[in-house]
Amino acid sequence: MARTLSKDDFLPIGDLARRTGLSVSAIRFYEGRGLVQPMRTGGNQRRFLRSDIRRLSFILIAQQLGLALSEIEDELAKLPQGRTPTAKDWRAISASIRKQLDHKIAQLTRTRDKLDGCIGCGCLSLSRCRLYNDQDVAAKSGPGPRFVLSGRR
Repeated sequence: MARTLSKDDFLPIGDLARRTGLSVSAIRFYEGRGLVQPMRTGGNQRRFLRSDIRRLSFILIAQQLGLALSEIEDELAKLPQGRTPTAKDWRAISASIRKQLDHKIAQLTRTRDKLDGCIGCGCLSLSRCRLYNDQDVAAKSGPGPRFVLSGRR
């Protein structure tokens, strides 16, 4: 049986801003992206569910972890609207984010491990570098740091 919501289950945007540390304009931005969905009063004022505190806090944490807003949107789309996410909901999100973080950690580790050698040679030019890009073979793969991004070498 679904519980009926009372007015105590809702917060005005200013209260939500104080509880999350976000500005009102940031909350409106996230609302515009569909990440939170307020109800409207008869006077057309926004009222947010208390569970939106968790949704917005998740956004802040995910951004600090380096997730793009599009990635955060994908993850939040998996959570229920209108009720507080359960521990099971959060575990599913955590497993997905863990995979993304593991991929980013591996990419950063490859970059760190190659950085000293690349800059240490002094040439600073992929077109002349005999160590990582002899005869500019990376050009065939397209622009940018191909070896670091692909995990090769």
